Amino acid sequence: MELPIIDTEIATIAPDFRAISILVDARNATPGAMARQVLDEACDFVRDGGPSWSEAHLAAWAEVYTRFGAKPNRTPCSAQALRKRVEKDGRIPAINPLVDLYNAVSLRYAIPVGGENFDAYVGKPRLTVADGTEEFDTVMNGDKIIENPSKGEVIWRDDLGVTCRRWNWRQGTRTRLDAVGGRMWFILESLGKMPQEALEEAGNMLVSGLRQLAPGCEVVRQKVVPA
Repeated sequence: MELPIIDTEIATIAPDFRAISILVDARNATPGAMARQVLDEACDFVRDGGPSWSEAHLAAWAEVYTRFGAKPNRTPCSAQALRKRVEKDGRIPAINPLVDLYNAVSLRYAIPVGGENFDAYVGKPRLTVADGTEEFDTVMNGDKIIENPSKGEVIWRDDLGVTCRRWNWRQGTRTRLDAVGGRMWFILESLGKMPQEALEEAGNMLVSGLRQLAPGCEVVRQKVVPA
């Protein structure tokens, strides 16, 4: 896989944006299991106040959201939403080992982490600014519906439509990743308030966990920055 496409407008909205793209091919992997309760450990870490840069990093994401017209108090970035749930309830419920893993990485490093079914993609992932006509498949009150992003909203998309709205707020159903298998794509998204070494550590934690869940999987890891 080549790098995901980052359109030039992104640099004007978040010039310090940088990310790690991780493509995992588990088609020939064997079933595995996590060695530790990584989600519970991450929740404990958040309750103890970690990481030290979390407040500054999530505030930076809120500022970026404001720049493209979103309201971060109502629709926060995914990392902020997870953290608020832990601060309120002490825990977030387990979903499945794969989702629990990347939620744990997000919590431990105060970073938005997306997990996508790459086999459902049509063309390359692209981070861009919406014109408002793109289609986003989601669910409301148990029914499948199609939404359109706001004009000027930052979105992830492929050749068919939107895969994640408001940068990293909500994933669509078409490319949602629910279980280990096939080709899986992950994106860990950071801003300058997060130390570079912490971004690398977050990538290491995710790759290590994926190798436990899918022994024998092939991993391609790449750095991503705005054009």
